[in-house]
Amino acid sequence: MTSMERVLRALQHQEPDQVPLLLTLTMHGAKELGMSIKEYYSAADHVIEGQRRLQKKYRNDCYYTFTYAAVEVEAYGGDVIFCDDGPPNSGTPIIQDVQAIRNLEPVRVAEVPCLQRLLTVTEGLHRLSAGAVPVIGVVISPFSVPVMQFGFERYIELIYEQPLLFERLMQVNETFCVEWANAQLAAGATAICYFDPLSSPTMISRDLYRQTGYLVAQRVLSRIQGPTVIHLASGRCMPVLDDLLRLGVQAIGVSTLEDLGQLKANCAGKTALLGNLNGLEMWNWTPEEAEAIVKATIAKAGPHGGFLLADNHGEIPYQVTEETLQAIALAVEKWGRYPLEWTKR
Repeated sequence: MTSMERVLRALQHQEPDQVPLLLTLTMHGAKELGMSIKEYYSAADHVIEGQRRLQKKYRNDCYYTFTYAAVEVEAYGGDVIFCDDGPPNSGTPIIQDVQAIRNLEPVRVAEVPCLQRLLTVTEGLHRLSAGAVPVIGVVISPFSVPVMQFGFERYIELIYEQPLLFERLMQVNETFCVEWANAQLAAGATAICYFDPLSSPTMISRDLYRQTGYLVAQRVLSRIQGPTVIHLASGRCMPVLDDLLRLGVQAIGVSTLEDLGQLKANCAGKTALLGNLNGLEMWNWTPEEAEAIVKATIAKAGPHGGFLLADNHGEIPYQVTEETLQAIALAVEKWGRYPLEWTKR
């Protein structure tokens, strides 16, 4: 099977030839090209070549267009802070005065160089794939991105204390998010991963989520013109699982903090699961530990399809070594071959 066939079969809750492996490798492309992270992200050709090498090296079942979350703040003129061994972060929040929300307008994707660079990456990976490897695009939820636009504490105050300005901000962010997602699909992305960490019950209550982030997700996902995955970026999802299932996404990114077997039982035949290797602990895994953890993870969620093996956050840390990544890939090839007879003994 090609990677595309393997992933589609798993998403259809059928058993492919092997458990799909979706290593969400971003900064590791800089290592492959011998560049700093800042230099690597400065040109679309660098990212395309980095993804090509990573996919081949680890037999990965996707190309991943994501570079850094702060690009969605950079699009509005915000600063990006680069470091030598970690993901770029957003700088000073772009909204300093809450009243500025009244005049805020969504940027147009066609007019923003940093977004056009990512569309060039998407187009390049689409050509490279030739239909054989899924190309995964990314948007940050309109509900979660204000943590970078506004600052966490001030944003929470906005939600509770100024609901009209909160709704205005959501209107702006939703318009941008939909345009950005659909632009990536038009450029060749196979699906869009909708990152929404603030909506996790790790961060806010289910009641608040259902009044805010859930309604935002309903409006946005219904307007994205292609397959979608929702990811809470390491956050728990079990308390809001019924809500997430109603959003009609093809898969849910799940946390290592929750019972993967129970999640699989609750989602069987409804939506696929994406996860849930612990990226932070992965830094220190030996090859033997990596194999044992991959084997145990597949045993919990692999049978009957509906499962794609990945980390639980959506970005594997820069410090995770080639040795560990190879051990994960080898373990999938050893223990992930269907029909997984070894899990039935």
